[in-house]
Amino acid sequence: MLDYGTPIQPVSLPAAELDLGAVGGIAWPEPVQRRLRVGLLNNMPDSALVQTERQFRRLIGPGVELRLFSLDTVPRGPLARAHLDRFYETQDALAGAGLDALVVTGAEPKAKRLADEPFFPAIAAVVDWADASGVPTLFSCLAAHAAVLHLDGIERRPLPIKHSGIYACTAVAHHPLLAGMPASVPVPHSRWNDLPEQALTARGYRVLRRSEQVGVDLFVRERGALMVFLQGHPEYDGDTLAREYRRDIGRFLDGERDTPPALPENYYVDEAVLRLDAFAAVARAYRSPALHADFPTMAETLPRPAAWQEAAAGLFRNWLALVSDRVALAA
Repeated sequence: MLDYGTPIQPVSLPAAELDLGAVGGIAWPEPVQRRLRVGLLNNMPDSALVQTERQFRRLIGPGVELRLFSLDTVPRGPLARAHLDRFYETQDALAGAGLDALVVTGAEPKAKRLADEPFFPAIAAVVDWADASGVPTLFSCLAAHAAVLHLDGIERRPLPIKHSGIYACTAVAHHPLLAGMPASVPVPHSRWNDLPEQALTARGYRVLRRSEQVGVDLFVRERGALMVFLQGHPEYDGDTLAREYRRDIGRFLDGERDTPPALPENYYVDEAVLRLDAFAAVARAYRSPALHADFPTMAETLPRPAAWQEAAAGLFRNWLALVSDRVALAA
């Protein structure tokens, strides 16, 4: 059977008491006189909602007050809606939340044009609020695409094949966000679209890190408050790309997509690659929902160790240090 991960379950504990994991050995920035208050605007689909919350909570760290928000224009099922109703606020509450910083996630795309997505007007309003209020904001993946489209009319471009895998991303500028980090770090990417580097630099964005294989990874806008944009997913767990691959194979077997997905690059151990390639060949030849039962298990198809997590922790540590400095200066 396909393993899509643990489904959303009703939660009986307060959000602050949930065991959401930790990144060991991280030297979090010294707090200012009060705890930083960071918002997470989590717009991921139901299947990834709680996992994404945990991933960003882990990177933001235990010494920060994290407040949860979600766009009310993203469709939800009953379990996700129950979780949101208990622990989240809508985007309308952002202005009165007293945030020191904000993280905005992407959402699962449905429309060909980003501006045609039903959530685009709401996310554009959030971008305007962040720009006007001066709150430092970090935009992840599709949210980064939506933000630069709204701010500067930069259109994302569709890719011939999906960027999926772990890619070496190299620093191409000096910036406090990259302090203490190696010149090249691995970063997960999982996207069907790309932002042209020339269009970004022509409109004043500063590219900090890029990959020869997948283009721009990390870039910033420094007109007023710092805006940070990620085309990759440094927040991913070690098995996230594996679960996405299993989901997409399932969609192929069920007739929801025309072609099977490619294996995530630079991700699986060699034995797993052999097993998964063999199953993909069978799936192409005998495409049927009945093949769900024959898909190799997660235990049989292990990914390589999550080598990107140390660099991800360093990036968020540096970002929080910049936010902390801004709060201290304003005090």
